[in-house]
Amino acid sequence: MKPANKYFLLPLLCLVTISFCNTANKKNQHPAAIEPNRANVIFDDSSVNTIHVLVALCDNKYQGIVPVPAKIGNGQDPDNNLYWGCAYGVRSYFKKSSEWKLISKIAIDSIKMERLVFKHAKTNWYLIADAYNGKYIKQCTIDYLNACAGIEKDTVMANHKPLGILGNAKLLAFIGHNGLMDFSLTNNFENADGKHRDAIILACISKRYFSSLLKQTKANPLLWTTGLMSPEAYTLHDAISSYIKNETAEKIRNNAAKAYSLYQHCSVKAASKLITTGW
Repeated sequence: MKPANKYFLLPLLCLVTISFCNTANKKNQHPAAIEPNRANVIFDDSSVNTIHVLVALCDNKYQGIVPVPAKIGNGQDPDNNLYWGCAYGVRSYFKKSSEWKLISKIAIDSIKMERLVFKHAKTNWYLIADAYNGKYIKQCTIDYLNACAGIEKDTVMANHKPLGILGNAKLLAFIGHNGLMDFSLTNNFENADGKHRDAIILACISKRYFSSLLKQTKANPLLWTTGLMSPEAYTLHDAISSYIKNETAEKIRNNAAKAYSLYQHCSVKAASKLITTGW
């Protein structure tokens, strides 16, 4: 797919942080995280591989971001949101991909506003993507780290079979603003089951901000970032394509960097410095 998004703006290279240097601006207060009561469903089916993507919708009002146009920065409107319904949002981009087929679309609640289930066209991989109300980015971050640690596990039904999500997924991805620039977490994310899941965190400067927490979970940092970035879906898409082929972490990083380079009109060298793998 060629980059032709009418919302593509180079100033959106990082939608989050010029303001990370100015987090004293209190107009964007983050609501307290709500810990939902969720069944901790242990699931182990090696014949079905799952990827769970948690997307914190872009939100001008509730996140410490450099404001984007109001229509795409409404964190309560998935259909028009930059990270979901826009051309390079997770929902739109994966729906247009020949590699994936959308098999389920579910409205959950006011926090997780929409869940999509995709089936890979050629393999037995499934991708589940959740759109979190941008107001609850803190909860999205907590859920992501709990999943990486195996603290929270669940399943979802699709094609008449259960699919593992959260800590039951093999690969977990976080997409959106780096909320850790705006708030701190005191939760305990110590690994609960001895499993080492793969993790992708496409958010600005995610390696610096997530390192200490991700180490607790014992997850493998497959991809994260060293600088400011735009976490649109093409980077995730091409990284996952490589991951499903069981390619090396470095190859996955290279493919992600090439996608980022193409759509952001920067050099592959620059993109490769931005997107890194491992500790």
